[in-house]
Amino acid sequence: MRSALDVLAGFIRAGGPHHVVTLDSSMCVAARTDAELRAIVCGAELVTPDSAGILWAARRFGLDVPERVSGVEIVGELAARPGSRIYLGGAAPGVAEEAGERLQAAHPGCSVVGTRDGYFRPDEEAEVVRAVREAGPDVLCVALGIPKQEKWIARHRNALGVPVMIGVGGTLDVLSGRTRRAPQWMRRTNLEWLYRLMANPRKLGKVMTLPRFVAMALAEGRKTNAQR
Repeated sequence: MRSALDVLAGFIRAGGPHHVVTLDSSMCVAARTDAELRAIVCGAELVTPDSAGILWAARRFGLDVPERVSGVEIVGELAARPGSRIYLGGAAPGVAEEAGERLQAAHPGCSVVGTRDGYFRPDEEAEVVRAVREAGPDVLCVALGIPKQEKWIARHRNALGVPVMIGVGGTLDVLSGRTRRAPQWMRRTNLEWLYRLMANPRKLGKVMTLPRFVAMALAEGRKTNAQR
């Protein structure tokens, strides 16, 4: 997390645009067959490990990835920076506003310079982009779900021009208080996925991508060993 925050601070100093992807196992599985998403992930200025599966796979391939760096924690850390300017976009009507209020209450030095729900039509995208650009945030959080949020950022990155643009999935629901995070002990033991599934059984489809991800990693490992 600390090294990721150092990189993000550099992005903010340099000015935009920079795309940040918080990579989890389900995104890896989707990117295997979605060429557009795969190109976005591979071309992002920063990719952080956002699931226990990613940490497991990294260890198998000898990569030094010591901890998860999730979207919700990144947003919290950035909001704690004095003078931070954040725009929250996506989720259901009212969620971004509630998240912004709670974020500013927790971090008085943070300015939420704009909010917008995720229920806009394609013909309204230009208006949304213009509103974000005019608000002048340092950080844009887009909560449209994988892979829609990543593709939306990639499609509009130059027009937006925001130094840090990050797809945050369900982060706004958590920040608004509408969704609770797993207890700390479940996060430490990499069981947050189980808590999410228990709280919202509709996430079963996402959880079921984990066996596919494991199979992909094992197959890639066998191929790598065979080539040595």
